Amino acid sequence: MAPVTLDIVDDRLKDVIQNLFEIQSAVHGYLGPETQQELIRKISHLTTSLSALSSTSSTLPTQIPPEIIEYVEDGRNPDIYTREFVELAQRGNQYLKGKSEAFGGFRDMLAEEIKAVMPELGGAVDTVVTGEVARREEGRGENGEAVGMEGKT
Repeated sequence: MAPVTLDIVDDRLKDVIQNLFEIQSAVHGYLGPETQQELIRKISHLTTSLSALSSTSSTLPTQIPPEIIEYVEDGRNPDIYTREFVELAQRGNQYLKGKSEAFGGFRDMLAEEIKAVMPELGGAVDTVVTGEVARREEGRGENGEAVGMEGKT
């Protein structure tokens, strides 16, 4: 069996829409028993088209988050979900950036205090601080692994 593509599903969907249009036309022009058989035939075609669409589309590899499906089932706009998700990610990024900057400030203050209390460790403290800053600027983590943009201060 050939792999199912979006074009095939699109054609099946167009068949369903065409059948619905034909049923609408048949209902609008319904004249009683003499047009009843034609209407029954069109409804039968619609059920066949819907069945074909369902069996074809179920084999498509789709990756829709269940939360979006719940949004649509609840009658809500999935664009709202996307906007809320982006806003949540931005808040999380801001929080982590603030936390990273706070730790950087703490590192610098701790280094200054250590140098003030134990001046003999000044060179070692400077080496550690400059090494950490250099790793951050290169985009490297504590063990030399690459980090994302959130690792930069």
